[in-house]
Amino acid sequence: MPIKKSPAKTVATKTVPAKKVASKTAIKAVKKSEEGLPLSVIIRKRIQAQKARFHANDNISAFIKPGELEGLVEEVAAKMQAVLESLVIDTQSDHNTQDTSRRVAKMYVQEVFNGRYVEQPVLTKFPNVSRLNELMIIGPITVRSACSHHLCPIMGRIWIGVLPSKNSALIGLSKYSRLTEWVMCRPQIQEEAVVELADMLEKKIKPVGVAVVMDADHFCMQWRGVKDRDSKMINSVMRGAFLKDSNLRREFLALIERK
Repeated sequence: MPIKKSPAKTVATKTVPAKKVASKTAIKAVKKSEEGLPLSVIIRKRIQAQKARFHANDNISAFIKPGELEGLVEEVAAKMQAVLESLVIDTQSDHNTQDTSRRVAKMYVQEVFNGRYVEQPVLTKFPNVSRLNELMIIGPITVRSACSHHLCPIMGRIWIGVLPSKNSALIGLSKYSRLTEWVMCRPQIQEEAVVELADMLEKKIKPVGVAVVMDADHFCMQWRGVKDRDSKMINSVMRGAFLKDSNLRREFLALIERK
């Protein structure tokens, strides 16, 4: 007797939009491409995809995801261990250097070069209600940085002069120190660092004039090379009224000399 076939059931299927399918495929492709790659290579690829710059004194925090700095410390520690081994340092039996690679990695990522990897500090601005228009001088602000050429310390001081107008924004005194530290905590060249700081202050405060003077010891001259312990570098950036008004410039420079 022939077997009676039951009528086929119609199964409802959910149509997935083409965009979502493409999106999931793209995510899988990204995950696959990142598999096994060092974290530094992944971050570098993100930066290059946006055609952004990542020089030693650039901030790249926009390309770093939460939790990745810890991974970067681990990667730098592993590579620093290889450097110590190439320097023929016995990190196994020498108790002083057993954890040096990790200490150095944490120092670079979390401290001395931290200005590369974290966002700019929040600078709360408030209006110039009292219409202040007199010279303000902030400093000396202690500076700790490192030379881009040899990664040797740069230790010094910075003075900031601001001439506000009634339309200028004002920021708290501590914010000058925080912004200075953020700019300097990365491999720097002093001449470029003071320009970068002046640019930021002009953009944030919009003063009539801004001046920055930096006086620093460079260990790439004192610790190596010519080994001249007394050499310093002093340079300045003058903008707006400080550049045009010689009397204002003289007043600012005379006042910081007393410090």
